[in-house]
Amino acid sequence: MKFETILEEIDGFGRFQIAILILLCTSRMVLPCHFLLNNFIAAVPPHHCDISTLEKSSEELFRNLTQEQKLTVSLPVREDGEPKSCEMFAEPQFQLLSNSSSRTDLPTVWCQSGWVYDNSTFISTLATEWNLVCDKKSLTKTTNTIFFVGVMVGALAFGFFCDKYGRKTMLLVSYILSIVFGFSSTFANSYIPFAVLRFFTGFSLTGISIISIVLTIEWADISHRSTIGVIGSLAWSVGYMLLAGIAFLLTDWRTLTMTVTAPLGFAVLTWWWIPESARWLLANGKVERAQFYLDKCANINRRQKLSREKLETLSNIEVEENQAKNYTYFHLVKTPRMRWLTFLLGIVWYGVASTYYGISLNITGFGVNMYLTHFIYGAIEVPAKLTIYCFLNIIGRRKCQSGTLLLTGICIGINIFIPKGLWHVRAIVATLGKGLSEASFTTIFLYTAELYPTVIRQNGLGYTSFMSRLGVSIAPLILLLEDVWTLLPQIILCSLAIISGLVALLLPETLNVKLPETIDDIENPRKKDVSKESSPIFLEIKSQSGVNEE
Repeated sequence: MKFETILEEIDGFGRFQIAILILLCTSRMVLPCHFLLNNFIAAVPPHHCDISTLEKSSEELFRNLTQEQKLTVSLPVREDGEPKSCEMFAEPQFQLLSNSSSRTDLPTVWCQSGWVYDNSTFISTLATEWNLVCDKKSLTKTTNTIFFVGVMVGALAFGFFCDKYGRKTMLLVSYILSIVFGFSSTFANSYIPFAVLRFFTGFSLTGISIISIVLTIEWADISHRSTIGVIGSLAWSVGYMLLAGIAFLLTDWRTLTMTVTAPLGFAVLTWWWIPESARWLLANGKVERAQFYLDKCANINRRQKLSREKLETLSNIEVEENQAKNYTYFHLVKTPRMRWLTFLLGIVWYGVASTYYGISLNITGFGVNMYLTHFIYGAIEVPAKLTIYCFLNIIGRRKCQSGTLLLTGICIGINIFIPKGLWHVRAIVATLGKGLSEASFTTIFLYTAELYPTVIRQNGLGYTSFMSRLGVSIAPLILLLEDVWTLLPQIILCSLAIISGLVALLLPETLNVKLPETIDDIENPRKKDVSKESSPIFLEIKSQSGVNEE
């Protein structure tokens, strides 16, 4: 007897399951709003040195000058004619008013009295409030890395406590902690407290990303898990697009952070109607509570209630199976083929995650409004998700995985050579690359699920989840390398995508191949036609990994 048998009797995809999806929808839309929040709260608007010290030194001469003339005699300019952001003249250069001399050899110093910011786009950002510019410019990207390190640590913690104390309980803990740390970060009065609070915000939000997927999948029957997953993952894309509109309307970073956190208050209210996972309850011997929720599911789906004896029998089986499991992470590298598979998947997951977030966190430089770019990046994910699901069963997993990564790398590479003047072409290529990176992320979830054997699948996904989050954490730091060479971040991302795409070609094809049950199935593969086995397991595994391109 399996839990899936029980779900078939009470309807594994009825009004009860749809209600769970709706109840978790709000919190799942909050996730991209925080994961990509740094695009707006850490934006660096145009700025130049505050020239008040020069004005005071020559107050009488400055008095009759226009603001434009004051800037002319006080600030050196870049090649495009705009004032330099981090330098000013050591002394006023009044001779420049007559255009009679060159600015190139004039002595300059670093800004002496702070900076003046262009507030036409943003009222306040982290950069403008704490002067995170020039020699402190890297700190704006570092906050993102700190946030994603929190996500990485949170995955380990919530993965453990979720299995120990239950899905519903830990979901509430995640809601409350996310609200507390999310709102607390808006009251930070300096950079260090803010960075610490963002770490714990990322830590807390991970619980939502893991548990919300787990709950929806564990209540769905085998034949509808892929459908549940597609619908659930679309909530990420909706939240992605909504962030662009919210950020456009709210240009103060504190107000924006509060606003994207506030929906979790509503999520706490809906938590009371969210059921605990009956699968988890039975696996832990809690038959009475499991029967309560299963009866509720049967009632809402208008099916007959289950007998107590059947649930007790299943509970005993589940408990015995859990006790029999003694596989560890060591088994991922214990045998030759498993070791090779683990090595290859680590590279592919790292490349997929780095490429996806490297593109998502870079929404400037295409000649298009940053809000519009962000919205388009979110919108392209919807057709990308739906299209790749069609191709997976036509050309196979390996070709889809490798193809999407290679094409993503090609798109990034093309944009390296397209002149910035052709901004419309650059924007189209970048959007195509973003859609392909989303397709590669969707593919890797299913592909990994089919590659690892059942007995060690959860450990395998824990490892790939770690590699993914490692890639996500380093992506913001890669973007910082533009200060070394403008094209360097794009070259690195292009290389990562192409290398991981080529590595994916070394993985075995899993389309119409029997899913491996034991490590011996990996070491001594035998092919059988069970084309329908792969898709059901996809979101069961996605739920265990809890990786959010979600």
